[in-house]
Amino acid sequence: MDWEEKPEINITPLVDVMLVLVAILMLTMPMLLFEERIALPKGSKQTPIGESASIVIRLDATKAVWVGKQKFDYESFPDSFVLYANQFPDRSHKILIAADGDLDYKDVIYILKSVKAARFTQIALITDG
Repeated sequence: MDWEEKPEINITPLVDVMLVLVAILMLTMPMLLFEERIALPKGSKQTPIGESASIVIRLDATKAVWVGKQKFDYESFPDSFVLYANQFPDRSHKILIAADGDLDYKDVIYILKSVKAARFTQIALITDG
């Protein structure tokens, strides 16, 4: 035996194991959910606030625009809808827009712009999924 020989420590397996552990940690951290339970105080109002009414606008494949059961012409819809919207002075109604799937994007955006021009802010598009 040579007592003068200095031993060398091979740290390559240790580094490999640590890199695998870091990779596992990096993949699992975004999936962890932290939940902290808090006790909220009771409010003074005991009755739930009602949902605001919604207005459904349908646009069919022939570009006929239906607001509820009332039919509007596609070309004159912006002006007609502003007149229709005058019966809702607070503009708190939700607007739901349903359009035929075969229509162009610009046709749906035309209706959306018209509703926004009438100063409605709660607008959603109805989809199948």
